[in-house]
Amino acid sequence: RSLISAWVAPRNVMISNDEVAGFVAQAPERLIGVGSVDISKPMDAVREIRRCVIELGFKAIRVLPWLWEVPPNDRRFYPVYTACCDLGVPFCTQIGHTGPLMPSEVGRPIYLDQVALDFPELTIVGGHIGYPWTDEAIAVATKHENVYIDTSAYTARRYPQSLVEFMRGHGRNKVLFGTNYPMIMPVKALEYLPELALGEDVQELFLSGNACRIFNL
Repeated sequence: RSLISAWVAPRNVMISNDEVAGFVAQAPERLIGVGSVDISKPMDAVREIRRCVIELGFKAIRVLPWLWEVPPNDRRFYPVYTACCDLGVPFCTQIGHTGPLMPSEVGRPIYLDQVALDFPELTIVGGHIGYPWTDEAIAVATKHENVYIDTSAYTARRYPQSLVEFMRGHGRNKVLFGTNYPMIMPVKALEYLPELALGEDVQELFLSGNACRIFNL
């Protein structure tokens, strides 16, 4: 099964929550919805998160700091985190540099350190491996039980060695497979995976076990 996400930007809803719900309704055995909200309108955002989880059945909320040009420890995110904690769903975000021509600084994984300290009950998933600050992402995920990393937007061939070593060792329960489809097809994302020599048990956790646990699937 795959998670598909809405995209909400400051002045534009690129993919709405209702559109995502429509896609999921067409293939509920294959797709899982992830919602998004406008963080500039905190009360509306909280109401929409409740609707996404309670009415639409979404399993997480995702907001991208680079779209808003503020880091994830900005006060505008905090109502979102509170709502996610209250409803028991993970918060997903992007860490690392941005492909689009937008400032990358807000993607520094270290900003999640303060978030995890303030919201120890919040499950946080940082997507896109955090490059070029992958070691920083690993440090934050190691420090905080509730912080995880996903590999979306990167093929297995491009995983930094430090991330692979983390996955093989004490981070075996901390890293989730992702694709960023349609940018990368699942087959393409996986084609170098055997060369990483993760071991059968670690590979199972990476490909499905960790996600099933974290997203309560």
